[in-house]
Amino acid sequence: IREIVKSLRTFSRLDEADMKEVDIHEGIESTLLILQHRLKPKPDRPAIAVIRDYGKLPLVECYPGQLNQVLMNIVVNAIDALEETKANCTYQEKKDHPDQITISTSVIDSQWVQIAIADNGVGIPQDVQQRIFNPFFTTKPIGKGTGMGMSISYQIITEKHGGKLECFSTPGEGSEFAIQIPIRQQVSVAV
Repeated sequence: IREIVKSLRTFSRLDEADMKEVDIHEGIESTLLILQHRLKPKPDRPAIAVIRDYGKLPLVECYPGQLNQVLMNIVVNAIDALEETKANCTYQEKKDHPDQITISTSVIDSQWVQIAIADNGVGIPQDVQQRIFNPFFTTKPIGKGTGMGMSISYQIITEKHGGKLECFSTPGEGSEFAIQIPIRQQVSVAV
């Protein structure tokens, strides 16, 4: 319980509405701990494997609570996609082709960090990819999603952090969301 409370504090960063230098990996780990109930095995499926491919990152200037919200939105969508993908498969089929989410981090051109979150689900059709960051766009059933998660995430990354959020997907092979933000923020971005 102590670990979960600590993670919730790290995740929410309620005391940190200001921009500050943070360890990106700490935010990722807090997000994963909060979502561990969705990742662990269920009666109808094995656990969703999380593969961490972390590079050596410096501390990154960002709005930690907002960045954690983006990580949460992307990982939750990946879990939803994996569960939806294999809804009609047998337990054995799920075991033979395990669900996985890969999170990799790296430094780009010594000025940017990239966080890439990929799943091995069914992928996202091209027409959906083109609208995925639009407000109120959702592929989830009524009552399951607001269609605001990816729109808000896009706004947080591009407007608040001066970064990029991109979706790469091949139907049948999975999806990847790549977040790129500057290691140091320009003063004008924080306005």
